[in-house]
Amino acid sequence: MTPILYSFRRCPYAIRARLALASSGVRVELREVVLRDKPAAFLAASPSATVPCLVDGATVLDESLDVMLWALGQSDPEGLLDADHTKLVAQFDGPFKRALDLTKYAVRHPESDPELTRAQAMGMLGALDDRLEGGWLFGDAPRLADLAILPFVRQFAMIDKPRFDREATPHVSAWLETFLASHRLADVMQKRAAWVPGDAPVSFP
Repeated sequence: MTPILYSFRRCPYAIRARLALASSGVRVELREVVLRDKPAAFLAASPSATVPCLVDGATVLDESLDVMLWALGQSDPEGLLDADHTKLVAQFDGPFKRALDLTKYAVRHPESDPELTRAQAMGMLGALDDRLEGGWLFGDAPRLADLAILPFVRQFAMIDKPRFDREATPHVSAWLETFLASHRLADVMQKRAAWVPGDAPVSFP
């Protein structure tokens, strides 16, 4: 039976799961979820009721990094696992994501200073500049860490893209622009209708 991936197009966690699946070539049935009207089948499958959620028989994965590792563990033709991603991904899943949310959703956090959190996020990105000299975090080709982190960098940059372009360091800016212009991102960001029971299966990638 084909594994099922519950996803939401714009969610950075779901984006990185789809990026890994696209790289691996492991096929799933893609079900687009509307977060304000989550289908019962999705809620029954996902312990956390969050996307992405992958269902493979009795196995349920509702952490995006677990979905990435599941896909690449079966097939990794681009060598995305050929570098230790753990420390970098943890930094961006933790402190960077918190700074991103406090900046993007500042109205929900009146106790926080969005200029301070923006500066914190930009500082974390700036610290990557030297290691991005080859174009990617681990040299001249993307690895899992790039695909895991870039959807969040994209989300942060889009808060105020002109300002980001002015303030980002050269290699960080080039790294993001390469990602934004990539066919891989365009492919995984295709718009799809929300899934409802009885729909014909949508194969991905």
